[in-house]
Amino acid sequence: MERSLSIVVLRKMLLLAALLSLFSSHANASSQLTEQQINHLRMSLYKKVEAITQIPWYVLAACDQYERNVRKIKNDIPKQKGVIGIYIPPDKWAGTANPNLNDQNPVSIQLFGGIGMDGNGDDKAQMDHDEDVLYSFAHFLSKYGNDIENLKIGLWSYYHRDKTVGIILGHMKLFKHFGHLQLNEHAFPLPVRTDYSYRDTWGDARGWGGRRIHEGTDIFAHYGVPVRSTCYGIVEMKGWNRYGGWRIGIRDIQNTYHYFAHLNGFAKDIHVGQIVKPGQIIGSVGSSGYGPPGTSGKFPPHLHYGMYKDNGKTEWSFDPYPHLKLWERLEWQKEKK
Repeated sequence: MERSLSIVVLRKMLLLAALLSLFSSHANASSQLTEQQINHLRMSLYKKVEAITQIPWYVLAACDQYERNVRKIKNDIPKQKGVIGIYIPPDKWAGTANPNLNDQNPVSIQLFGGIGMDGNGDDKAQMDHDEDVLYSFAHFLSKYGNDIENLKIGLWSYYHRDKTVGIILGHMKLFKHFGHLQLNEHAFPLPVRTDYSYRDTWGDARGWGGRRIHEGTDIFAHYGVPVRSTCYGIVEMKGWNRYGGWRIGIRDIQNTYHYFAHLNGFAKDIHVGQIVKPGQIIGSVGSSGYGPPGTSGKFPPHLHYGMYKDNGKTEWSFDPYPHLKLWERLEWQKEKK
């Protein structure tokens, strides 16, 4: 039994070493692995660093996920090369007063107050090496403690932005709840076998309440048609807005905020902080809005659906129409099977 167990452990270690070697040898190695293999490698790294630092794997996964999302849309930081997306700026890595911001010596880095460390035992602290970066980041957090309240302090100390900390906490909750990294599935916001219609209305002019542009797509349907979550996510907001009426906001694992407005009502027990899945009913189509709480009927019933992206500094809307068409098509393909 012990021999069988040691063989399994050895195989896992050899697989991890082989995948790490592949990534360190090829700049475009991510294109050579499947998403499942990449996630397996990430999870192996999270668990390895968790064992050393006692920072839970889902905390590391949440920070990494947040930063990978940011690096995809920002042009003022280097593009990701390995499987870990956490970016530690050179001055933070090597130390602000360090004359060599490319310093790889763990001793001198520590002397100058940098956070860069050797995570793989090669006596080098390389800020473009996945294991070194993840271990250095986790070690920084571990100085504050590994319980949730102290982790919040550690995250704020690193990012200095409340919204970033909040988004990461949401990611943590999702990863911990589901226990895996594969949370990219989406669903069309209405059942595809119901009667509805929509076109691309993002950017159109709107006049009620002052001149503004339409930040979403209107999906017209009958009163009471179920409105569904389009993603795995956390309910960040629920309530009334004079423009959107009864509305819900959900943040997904890609730092995208999904906004559902003009609802007729909410699903039973839906609440802020709740975890939702693609296709889960969150409310129903209505015509609420354009006035004080309870105002309804000033326009035909429809769902206003918007998408907003956070880049680590601010948030902006983008056109949800192409995503809706894709999700709709994929659901029809499932229906036909």
